[in-house]
Amino acid sequence: MNRERAMVTPDDLDLGLVAQSFRSEIRQWLSDNVPPGLIDVDPESATPTQTAELQKWADQLYRAGYMGITWPEEYGGRGLSAIEVSVMNEEFDRARVARMTRGVGEWLVAPAILKWGTESQKQRLLPRILDGTDVYCQGFSEPGAGSDLAALSTVGRTEGDELVITGQKLWTSGATRANMLFCLCRTDPAAPRHRGITYVLVPMRVPDGSFNGMELNPIRQMTGEADFTATFLDAARAPLDNVIGGLNNGWQVTMTTLGSERGGSVTTQHVPFAKEFWQAVEIARKTGAVEDSRVRQQLAWAFTQVEIMRYQGLATLGDVLTGKESDVRASINKMFWSEYSQAFLDRVANIRGAEAMLLPAQPADSYEPDNWTRNMLQSRSSTIWGGTAEVQRNIVAERVLGLPR
Repeated sequence: MNRERAMVTPDDLDLGLVAQSFRSEIRQWLSDNVPPGLIDVDPESATPTQTAELQKWADQLYRAGYMGITWPEEYGGRGLSAIEVSVMNEEFDRARVARMTRGVGEWLVAPAILKWGTESQKQRLLPRILDGTDVYCQGFSEPGAGSDLAALSTVGRTEGDELVITGQKLWTSGATRANMLFCLCRTDPAAPRHRGITYVLVPMRVPDGSFNGMELNPIRQMTGEADFTATFLDAARAPLDNVIGGLNNGWQVTMTTLGSERGGSVTTQHVPFAKEFWQAVEIARKTGAVEDSRVRQQLAWAFTQVEIMRYQGLATLGDVLTGKESDVRASINKMFWSEYSQAFLDRVANIRGAEAMLLPAQPADSYEPDNWTRNMLQSRSSTIWGGTAEVQRNIVAERVLGLPR
């Protein structure tokens, strides 16, 4: 297996003059501006010092006009297409530096606002996402409403010009770093399941700095981290002006957000998996495991899966170029990479042997596995978040194969 093999990449494709011009522009900008200290730094495993530098890098990208590039120009974007997003991802990968975004605010909340928000909401809310003023976390899942999101029981009632929200949300990612919660609540309990739901943006704190009727309880994961919280809402208040898409129309708005969550980065989704693969090859060589024909077979399998991911990305890009609907392809891609990741990391643990069962030296009251073990444990959630593998199979069965519900 040769990393330098010839292959067709998006860089070899004629994506049009706009994409070609944008590629030249951003390649030159990155050449002039990439901080040397951030080359090959993964935001997921960055040190506190690196995290601070990554935040500065994000602000620099914003000032240069590289946040929200698909948004219309009147809202701070550049009016470019998904093709240019793909080009951007490729160039950041080429430069070996993280492409920082404004998180779920930029790639989950903003698409919902752009499609369903009023002109006043777009003018008010979108700039605050781009400049980093508003940092969002997601309030969808509940103890009794995960994959079956329409079973949510959090209640919202109108009181004057506010929506008052009471209930519990679970697996709220990044809640301790956020100041805004995009939340689903049931505002018409008499309506059918998928109706009577409202999508609202809730400030997490009031002007004096105290919580806005919220209590955040961190959830410790298998990795030892606590990236999620159980979020309890007790009369949390949001202005009715923060309801997106109108009262009781939240399910339609939610479909826009979920479609964005499952879509991923079209042509570069395979890149981190390719890097992991070659790192695993090096481990197998160093440990001598590569001499085992079974290990070689497993590595060959992994190489094939990553190549399939790459071609799926090119096919999705083809859908974009021809204007085809790609929601179902997004479900197929999500199902494919999430299940591959679990299987691959299990195989790497076997290749590593006893080392995979040991923790690095650390204080007795802490628990922090190395990156391989951390990724293996985290991969357990990848077939759940963003729509479970079972849900994705139902989408493919019904929309592609025409099977009955």
